[in-house]
Amino acid sequence: MAIESATPLNNPKADETEPSYEIDFRPALDEDIPAIQELLDSYVAQKKLLRRTRQELAMLVSNGFVATVDEKVVGFSAVEIYSRKLGEIQCLAVEEGYQGQGIGSELVALCVQRAREKGIMEVMAISSSEHFLRKLGFDYALPDQKRALFFQLRSRDEFSKESADEK
Repeated sequence: MAIESATPLNNPKADETEPSYEIDFRPALDEDIPAIQELLDSYVAQKKLLRRTRQELAMLVSNGFVATVDEKVVGFSAVEIYSRKLGEIQCLAVEEGYQGQGIGSELVALCVQRAREKGIMEVMAISSSEHFLRKLGFDYALPDQKRALFFQLRSRDEFSKESADEK
């Protein structure tokens, strides 16, 4: 089931020439978890994303979306809902050969739309690409007052090893 584009966000790729294949977007399903895990593995290896257990992915799938080409999962993202006030974009990943075509932008837009439908006040995203998120309408909630700061309790390598052991 292909879903309508959620492009209420500014899609920087909207005016570009369409690829020669069709990209479909749909809600993620439990059956997609192995393909999603495979997609995320390359990002985990590059230390761009944290490893997710099957249980964690199962929870994310309920508010997640996939991009497919010929039924193959080539992109994934989810919005994790923490409370009525806050959700977070999680696990945004697009297969390397499909990057630069607006797939990530559309996946984020679908996640934001899902959060909007659930009445969430604010959606945050943690990314190494501030420029990408700003083009999609993300900004600091209180630019002159607060920033999110993190206190790392364990190293990424240690966490990834423990998560791999849980598989």
